[in-house]
Amino acid sequence: MDIALANMPNSAEELKALPYDEKLSVEEKITEQIGVIGEKLDLSGYAKLAAPKVAAYNHPGNQLATLVGLSSASSVAEEAGKQVAMQIAAMNPIALNKEGVDARTIERELEIGKELAIQEGKPADMAEKISQGRLNKFFQENTLLSQPFVRDNKVSVEQFLDSEEKGLTVNAFFRFALR
Repeated sequence: MDIALANMPNSAEELKALPYDEKLSVEEKITEQIGVIGEKLDLSGYAKLAAPKVAAYNHPGNQLATLVGLSSASSVAEEAGKQVAMQIAAMNPIALNKEGVDARTIERELEIGKELAIQEGKPADMAEKISQGRLNKFFQENTLLSQPFVRDNKVSVEQFLDSEEKGLTVNAFFRFALR
C-alpha cells in the first residue's frame, strides 16, 4: 500500500511495474510470495480515486470494502460518505448515475422490458413506453445517486447527501469483494 500511495500509479499494471525493493518489482514480489505460500495471488483490484474527500468502509469479515469520492472535504461530508460507503456495500450499484450505465446494459434492459410487456399482452407501441418506464425503475434501483437511501428509503442517496451539505455529491466510487 505504501508503494501505491507514494507513487500514485494510474493502473494495476503501473503499480506492478514499480520497484518493491532494490531487487524486485511489485509483480516479482507477488510471484515470490506465490512460491512461499503456495496460493495464487494477483493484484487486480487497484483503483485510483481522486476527490476532495475519500470515505472508506470495510465490511466485517474483510470480504467486502468500498471507497467513495466526495465533492467536499468537510467533516459533514466525511460522515455522510461513510453512510454512502455502507450503502454501496449493501446495495451494489452498477454506476454512479444513469449516464454511467453502458449502452449494452440499457439495450438489454429495454429489450427485457419490451418482451415482458408483450408477454403480458400489451400492444407493441405500448410495450415500448412500458419498457422505458421499466428502464427508469432499473436506473432508480441500480444507480447509486438514484437508489433509495437505506437508512431512510423516502429519500434518494442524492437527496440525503444534499440534505447533509448543500451541493454534496459523490464523484466516483469503488466496491471490492473477495471471491
